[in-house]
Amino acid sequence: MNASGKSMKKFRDIARFLKGSGHFLILALAAGMLTTLFNALTPQIIRFTVDHLTGEGTSGDGIIQAVFSQFLPDGQLQGNFLILAAAAVLISASCAGIFTYFSNVFMAKGSEGFLKSMRDQLYRHIQRLPYSWHGKNRTGDIIQRCTNDVEIIRQFICSQLMEVIRIVFLVVLYMAIMFSMNVKLSLIALAFIPVVVGYSLYFYSKISSSFLEADEAEGDLTAKVQENLTGVRVVRAFGREMYEIHRFDEKNDRFANLWIRVGRFMSVYWGAGDFLTGAQAMTILIAGTVFTVQGQMSLGDLIAFVSYNASLAWPIRSLGRVLSNMSKAGVSIDRVTYILDAQEEQDDPWEKEVPMDRDISFEHVHFAYEQDAPVLDDVSFTIPAGSTFAILGGTGSGKSTIVHLLDRLYDLDEGCGKITIGGVDIKNIKKGWVRKNIGMVLQEPFLYSRTIGENISIAKEHPQSHEIRESAGIACVDEAILQFENGYETMVGERGVTLSGGQKQRVAIARMLMQKAPIMVFDDSLSAVDAETDVKIRAALKESMGKSTVILISHRITTLMEADRIMVLDNGRVAEMGTHEELLAQGGIYSKIYDIQMNLDDEALKGGIACE
Repeated sequence: MNASGKSMKKFRDIARFLKGSGHFLILALAAGMLTTLFNALTPQIIRFTVDHLTGEGTSGDGIIQAVFSQFLPDGQLQGNFLILAAAAVLISASCAGIFTYFSNVFMAKGSEGFLKSMRDQLYRHIQRLPYSWHGKNRTGDIIQRCTNDVEIIRQFICSQLMEVIRIVFLVVLYMAIMFSMNVKLSLIALAFIPVVVGYSLYFYSKISSSFLEADEAEGDLTAKVQENLTGVRVVRAFGREMYEIHRFDEKNDRFANLWIRVGRFMSVYWGAGDFLTGAQAMTILIAGTVFTVQGQMSLGDLIAFVSYNASLAWPIRSLGRVLSNMSKAGVSIDRVTYILDAQEEQDDPWEKEVPMDRDISFEHVHFAYEQDAPVLDDVSFTIPAGSTFAILGGTGSGKSTIVHLLDRLYDLDEGCGKITIGGVDIKNIKKGWVRKNIGMVLQEPFLYSRTIGENISIAKEHPQSHEIRESAGIACVDEAILQFENGYETMVGERGVTLSGGQKQRVAIARMLMQKAPIMVFDDSLSAVDAETDVKIRAALKESMGKSTVILISHRITTLMEADRIMVLDNGRVAEMGTHEELLAQGGIYSKIYDIQMNLDDEALKGGIACE
């Protein structure tokens, strides 16, 4: 795609956000043009007034003369002239002020409507993006794209681009008036315009890479802050505050230095721009004075001309700056459309809703997150409906990957096996339906910054208080919650930092139980509770789950040993399968891990007795 094609694509990508607010921007632009028209009248009134009072009268037959004559007869024109001129200036300025007000009001409505539309669509789109996309993109960078880059786009589309149109209108209008007053002086003024605009374009094109580098550095800084705040408990637990401060300082120093460098460039730009503007103003004043002395223009013409020229100076400089900022806005548009172009997760037409309280089967499943790095290798097993199935394996053995595939967070490629529920390929079941019917508790559960009761009830619409307490009781967290001063109304800190690890896991279990799903997955979700609480929770779950299919993942064999069937994974392959007794009899991996854990428990118990 060529450069023009890419520009048109960017425009189409962004234009969709103008729906519902574009008419406000048009009204703002129209009001701004009317403001420019009324502002253009003031120098003409001054021009006519000066020429009338000095007796030169070269502009006396113009439109201002005609308007004044409508209010005062020729005999009264001289005596009341200054009052009428002052009133005319006041009326012109008042009209300009009124239209400026409406321009700003319409611009605010259009700008904020555009911004709201963009944020809404971005947020909704991100919510529908696949889990795999989120895994490849940093949260801090996504936030940066949705805040800073969106604001840059808003400023350009709703402010700077509108300003370009208004400036072009102003230049054309003022230059037309100036040419009607004196062609030679207008040509001199016109000669400076391409110089100033070209200088701005050249300068900003040279520093656009510095703007991009600074913007990306801000994204890195945001990502670092987000990461640190998310992992604040880990930082405090390991006493890594100074280390994290040093890492932040490095990124902050780089960010600050980049913007200092941009500031130096901008200082050169504004300094040189002031020189060019001053040189142009001086040239116009000298040439205009000469033309006035030679009688080629009146004093009123010179004053009006200088006024128009001064009014053009700042907009022309801004025009070059805004045009150059297109590259910066283009970068931000690319960064935002990167998110918008990502394919949303959608159900295919053939996908349907099926009963989920059925047997689950993995048939010769192969899976890899990255090419040439297999995670699951020819994994096959069946989980009978209503049974408890346990998975044991070391770190990286593929335990969580099995859960991700079952929940359709990832899908198998063609020829990489099949996953079925009740004999139906999981690819033919709607993703939303699968996730609605699979309750899941992760090892690191996420809790919202809301009350404990709201965190538990979030999985169900219109929950009853007795249902919340019932779920909390099964998860053995009801008593702990009631010990808080505000009970279930206790606010949970961001990501649950006000709760212990075990309490967070139990609140997450209670939340999952509210879902009353036919399939329940506990992905190492009892790792942070003590053995006694573990036993209580499992006993309560066994009594309350009824016919639900339960999948337990844990490193703790005491959590898994009562399961109907246990699978041992080793480097992505099924190493062993059977009941607790069968696996002990095999004398394999499971048996060795069991012996090690039992010996450790015995030593801990002996150590505890010795201490007493």
